[in-house]
Amino acid sequence: MFMRLTKTLSNFGPGLLYAGAAVGVSHLVMSTKAGATYQFLFLLLIPLIHLIKYPFFKYGPQYTALTGRNILHGYHALGKWVLAIYIIMTLLSMCLIQAAVTIVTSSIAIYFFGLSMPAEYMPHFPAIMVLLTAALILYIGQYSMLDRVMKVIIIILTLTTVTALTVVLTTAPGGFHQGSVPQFSLGEYADIIFLAAFLGWMPAPMDISVWHSVWSEEANRSKGNRASLHRAMLDFRVGFFGTALLAMAFLSLGALVMFGSGEQPSANGAAFAGQLINMYTESLGDWAYPLIGIAALATMFSTTLTCLDAYPRTLEESYFIWKGKGDHESRHGATKMVYHAMLVAAVTGTVITFIVIKNVSGAMGLIVTTATVVSFVSAPVIAYINYRVMHGDTINRADRPGRLMSLWSQLGIAIMVLFSLAYLWLIVMR
Repeated sequence: MFMRLTKTLSNFGPGLLYAGAAVGVSHLVMSTKAGATYQFLFLLLIPLIHLIKYPFFKYGPQYTALTGRNILHGYHALGKWVLAIYIIMTLLSMCLIQAAVTIVTSSIAIYFFGLSMPAEYMPHFPAIMVLLTAALILYIGQYSMLDRVMKVIIIILTLTTVTALTVVLTTAPGGFHQGSVPQFSLGEYADIIFLAAFLGWMPAPMDISVWHSVWSEEANRSKGNRASLHRAMLDFRVGFFGTALLAMAFLSLGALVMFGSGEQPSANGAAFAGQLINMYTESLGDWAYPLIGIAALATMFSTTLTCLDAYPRTLEESYFIWKGKGDHESRHGATKMVYHAMLVAAVTGTVITFIVIKNVSGAMGLIVTTATVVSFVSAPVIAYINYRVMHGDTINRADRPGRLMSLWSQLGIAIMVLFSLAYLWLIVMR
């Protein structure tokens, strides 16, 4: 049985890396807070937003399965200016998002291990330690170690989350705190801005469609053969729809365990980490505290790890493609050197961001807002580029999206453009 499980897991790779990157702040934090604050009002929005964004996340691994190359080659084929747009958007968001997910990871570690140190070192010093640990794993092991670690983490997270939800539904089907009525108003700025952020970050920033393609190419290279289109799409759908179900599970746990308890989800990272772990413990029992703490920490560490791999890896690929060295054979062994240089740059920039957050009043709020705005604006841009690539000259005419998928994509792009404009208007009018 163990051998069968190992063989099954070996067939999955980039899809689980996608899951590791996606199941982070949007799931562990935003989905749980949505349930804790608005009960089940947002539940059906999760599959809806996944359906809207589905084509664009699908195009990444699909392009690699059809061509054997990552989708950044398709960007370059549209024009160097398209690749330049992607590089600029990546540089704008890289250190900001990396800092945000690493701080959430360190906040969970602080609570779980009961770390105590002078206030001037919290939570940024632990965040630097988490960042350096992730960087060391990637520096030594690169893709192969990332692939192995992520499979274990995703399995642990899925099992613990499903178990917790099952226990809650069987012991208290209506929830532990009944009688409260969810309140949401289109006239309340806080409600609207939370809804916008919830949908904007779900299931993940659109960059991950590119990351998934790059990971797929790397997986093909490490295994020595190209995954078939059927296998690549199965791997993608397991990760994509699996994370949608996990988001719904997190929201349901927040609704069943925290909603109506009188305890408001904390804006403080370490405090919310405690609320999150206690939510699981309350439903499963005190015996589950270590398991749940490890699962929550592993989940956010997986996001830190995958983001820290993806940004340098996509920048490395962009650099070589820009220089006309898209084929790995033409790089003469320089791939690892450039990857390491990009990794060092990402770590350095993120540490500088930590220092700014610590020493500049209001910097954290500004950084989160900036990262969110960049993600909102970039989502329809990357979606449109992915759409153009899949209808471009690098894809055989017979392999291009059909009429239904094209209409689906056009509708999704229109919705995301309107959504991004509405979010920017909310920020400006605040």
